[in-house]
Amino acid sequence: MVQTVKTMVEGGKATTGPPLGPALGPLGLNLGQIIKDINEKTKDFLGMQVPVTVTVTDPVSKSYEITIGIPPTVALLKKELKIEKGASKRKEKTVADATLDQIKKVAKQKSGMMLSETLESGVLEVLGTCVSMGITVEGKDPREMQRLIKSGSIKVS
Repeated sequence: MVQTVKTMVEGGKATTGPPLGPALGPLGLNLGQIIKDINEKTKDFLGMQVPVTVTVTDPVSKSYEITIGIPPTVALLKKELKIEKGASKRKEKTVADATLDQIKKVAKQKSGMMLSETLESGVLEVLGTCVSMGITVEGKDPREMQRLIKSGSIKVS
């Protein structure tokens, strides 16, 4: 019977403790090797929470597959802009000013995981996250940037 464990771990810093240890330990798998594999696959996401799925494909032979997801947009923006957190009151405080290129980079990292089908619509989604985090883009409110992109004044390619 195939068993699946889904969790969030800090990139490159998974341990045999909770949540992985208690979930995988009873299955008799080599926990040390699984943790090593997860840390290797998530090392590019240091300091970010990363979705991880461990699927035990054959409990008898103890074979497994590890699938690494993409961190949330908030985490990618925080890493890209080198900030610790978003604004607690976005209308009163701006925590960072991003460039359109930085927004495009995050949208490209999230492609395939977003509802959007084009880079332009991905950028619009990331700009929506900027609104809630208190991040301006090139000195403008993210909603203004969204309007300029939708009107064609700013081209995203």
